[in-house]
Parts: sequence; structure tokens; C-alpha cells
Amino acid sequence: MGPREYTVLSPEGLAAARAEIESWPGYAETPLRRLDGLAGAAGLGAVFVKDEASRFGLGSFKALGGAYAVLQMMRRHLAEKGVTAPVTAADLIAGRWRAQVAGLTVCCATDGNHGRSVAWGAGRYGCRCVIYVHATVSQARCDAIAHYGAEVRRVPGTYDDSVRKAAEDAAANGWVVVSDTSYPGYMEIPRDVMQGYTVMVDEAVHQIDAPPTHVFIQGGVGGLAAAVVAQTWEAWGVDRPRVVAVEPDRAACIVESLRAGHPVAVHGDLDTLMAGLACGEVSLLAWEMLDAGLHDGLTVPDAAAVEVMRLLASGRHDPPLVAGESATAGLAGCLLAMADPALKAALGLDADSRVLVFSTEGATDPALYAELVGRPAKTIEGTAS
Repeated sequence: MGPREYTVLSPEGLAAARAEIESWPGYAETPLRRLDGLAGAAGLGAVFVKDEASRFGLGSFKALGGAYAVLQMMRRHLAEKGVTAPVTAADLIAGRWRAQVAGLTVCCATDGNHGRSVAWGAGRYGCRCVIYVHATVSQARCDAIAHYGAEVRRVPGTYDDSVRKAAEDAAANGWVVVSDTSYPGYMEIPRDVMQGYTVMVDEAVHQIDAPPTHVFIQGGVGGLAAAVVAQTWEAWGVDRPRVVAVEPDRAACIVESLRAGHPVAVHGDLDTLMAGLACGEVSLLAWEMLDAGLHDGLTVPDAAAVEVMRLLASGRHDPPLVAGESATAGLAGCLLAMADPALKAALGLDADSRVLVFSTEGATDPALYAELVGRPAKTIEGTAS
């Protein structure tokens, strides 16, 4: 990486995030699972899945980003209030600074998992939280957010509409937006969110037995893909794997931005089952990494993501694995590419390819998971969900 990329995500930022997050109660590295049966069936050399279903009991990698960003923001807030002593997560949880943070409100827009992480962090650290959800976010996801004490407000329209509403209300009320997407004039907190995500990627880098040749990673606003670009680049340099962003075909803001050579918005209702990826605008901060280090972009239909959910749950090739509807896009993109000779050749996939994907959530909406897969996650042998 060069100076431009290091201003976005840095080794020092990773070290700070990892030291902090590893100190939290309940921290454990999530497993990296090797799917030899699936690799053989697909004609690949190896497939590795980083399984985030058990992350801090929230069921998603997003636990690493939102809660870490809330903590960093509260540290800055306390410093502005004149607190010079080190501010630890344990102190905040114990209520040491409760009087100083009592009037603080954080808010964000979410499709479910980021809002759950922000609400979890706010509840732990003692500040008020308001979460905005768009029209198609399920009630189960709203209830999961409210479980951590947040107020949940529903906004008509898409995820991007809820982002704008959260920003407007924050400006009017003096709240702090803790968003996983950045826009002009708003960069510091999304950088903290992304730096939290690099902890997961760094775990995978140290867990894998040899470098992968390819990483297929979910798109969304681009923060996770940017974290993958940063850590694989830092770990393996010129020998780093080919990184492919995969998005729903109805919400492909990264693919369209790659085609244009600059960030562009996609419009419409962004109606996809992959709720965590229903985003029409790429994060400007993430784009700084993606423009420099992302190799390719693919789109997949909802049906392909659901098919992979069922395949992983079935245990047909390997021990069963529970992956939510936004967790399977990367693997779905890889498998679709292997079935298309032209795309397979264009991406350099063959029998020697070692593919790393990230199952970014478990059954975070249990009812929807059961509907899509045909049985509840809790009945699937070996699941941590």
C-alpha cells in the first residue's frame, strides 16, 4: 500500500483495534473452516470460509466495527470534556464516566447488523442510541436492535434514505452519527468502523495455512471489502490474492463505480434478500482503498445466495454451516464464476486456486433463515447460531 491507502487504514490502526477488541469480555477468534468437499465438487484447489456466526453473540462481523467506533468516539468526547486519564472500555462499562456521557446520543442507519453493533456498544458504554431502519428491514432485526436498549425508527424508502434521515436528525439534535459509510465531511468514525473490520481479516490471514489466490468478498457500501484489500495487501504485498467484490444484481454500486472509474450511485428500490448489501452508494472512504486495490466486481442474483445458504446447511460436501442471506454472496460469486468458462478464465480460477470467503453472519433473522433454508438454524448440526 502507499501513502494514500495508509491514510485510510494503517498497521497502527489495526494494532490499536486488535489490542482493544481482544480485551473485551467474550472475545474469541472466529473459526476459519476448510471446505474440502465443496472445493473438490467445484473444481477448486481449496475453499476457506471465515465463519462469523459466533462473533460476540451478535452473530455478525459487524460487532467488530460499530461497537469499536462508539468506544473511540466516546474517548474523543471525554477528551473534549477535559478528561485526561486513559478511558478504557471496562471503565465505561463500570460507569466511571457515566455523568460525562449521560447526555450523549449516537445514531445510525442500518439494515440490521451494524445497528445491532452500535446499539450494543452504546448500551455497554452508557449513552443513548437511536437507530434508523428502512422500509424492508424485518421486524425481527428491529427487535434484535431494540433488545440492546436502542430506539428504532423506521424510514420510508431505501437504506440510503435512512442514512440521510439519520444525518439530518443528528444535525438537528446534536447527536453523533456512527455510520459504516462515509460522505463528504464525515470520515473519522467510518474509518474506525472499517479498522474494526480489519481485525477479522487479520485473524484469517494468520489462521490460513498458505496465502489464498483469490478472495471473494461482499460489497455493500464497501467498508468490509476495503478492510480485505488493506489486510491482504499488507500481509502479502505483491503476492496478494485477487480480491473480487460481489454484490446483489439489484444493488451494485461498487460494480457501477468500477465501470465509471469514480463513485456513482445506483437508484431504484434496491430490493434484494441480501439486506446487508442493499446499498446504492459506495462509501467515499472505502472507495480510496477499492479504487487502488480491488481487482474485480461481480453481481449475483438473490437465488444464487439462497442456493448457497441451502448448500452450506445441507452438509452435502462438508460439515453443515449456518450462513445468513448476506453471508453467502462471496461464495455464490465464486461458484457462479466456476460455472462460466469465460468468467472463470477472466478471473484466473482453476484447479489450483485457493479461495477465501467470509461468511459474515449467521441466522441473524431466524424466521427468514428458516423460510429460505427450509428449517431453523438451531436444528442444523454443528451450528453456533
